[in-house]
Amino acid sequence: MRNHNQSIIRRLVACSLMLLFVPAIGYSNDCCTPGTALERGYRAAYNLDFDTAQHEFSAWQKAHPEDPLGPVSEAAGLLFSEFNRLGILESQLFTHDSNFEKRKKQTPDPAIRSRFEAALSRADALAAVKVARDPKDVDALFAQALSNGLRADYTALVEKRNVASLGYTRDANAAAKKLLAIDPEYYDAYLATGINNYIIGSLSAPVRWFMRLGGYEGDKKSGIDQLQLAAQHGRFFAPFARMLLAVAYLRDKDTTRARAILSGLHDQFPANPLFTREVARLDRNHGGE
Repeated sequence: MRNHNQSIIRRLVACSLMLLFVPAIGYSNDCCTPGTALERGYRAAYNLDFDTAQHEFSAWQKAHPEDPLGPVSEAAGLLFSEFNRLGILESQLFTHDSNFEKRKKQTPDPAIRSRFEAALSRADALAAVKVARDPKDVDALFAQALSNGLRADYTALVEKRNVASLGYTRDANAAAKKLLAIDPEYYDAYLATGINNYIIGSLSAPVRWFMRLGGYEGDKKSGIDQLQLAAQHGRFFAPFARMLLAVAYLRDKDTTRARAILSGLHDQFPANPLFTREVARLDRNHGGE
């Protein structure tokens, strides 16, 4: 039973951390259109231009020192850059649970980890002040959700502490649900709820019952629907949601839709070679179907 439960946890983490970072299927290319420094920063990060991303995030923080979205975005950029350096952003790690379970424990850059933790601490402190002042401050609630999601990702994918990451995942989902109850059109928050619903909903009924004992509930169809909302309308994370959908489709062996998403992402972010490699891999393995 203990081994079975550990396998469940590994599956949960593997699904929850599908971190592949369309017009062909109806998605907009408007996300991260250069506007604010935050939007420019995220667009640069999706193009793997992490120096420019950090420059933009720093500019936002100088202009908006009380906004937790500044430091939490800085942390996101640092995490993406570390994942890119370590080769974590590859679909084959997440499309098969066995690949995820056999992944190596990574050797993190201590300087990046220190900056990452410092940025998250600043974001948490700023968000706590704003939520205490106004419990309906949606940007502060989103910063809390994103902060916990980033911690979950680092804990599982870099430190390989799967069980420890689950608490952060649950906290991210709770903050996102609270936010969406206030503003259902804060589309980036559907990323957290969509991941949670997809993961739990993908498990068998007995396993879902087991996970509910730990406070996890979900529905696969709702998860896909929520990820599609984030992919279509998200301000910062629409491309990221599309990556998650691509992996979800690959796990379901729907290579046609996965390829359409990845091709669209390649067109939108031509400086990112990840999407080119993923499309080429699909074409090699499935003949471009």
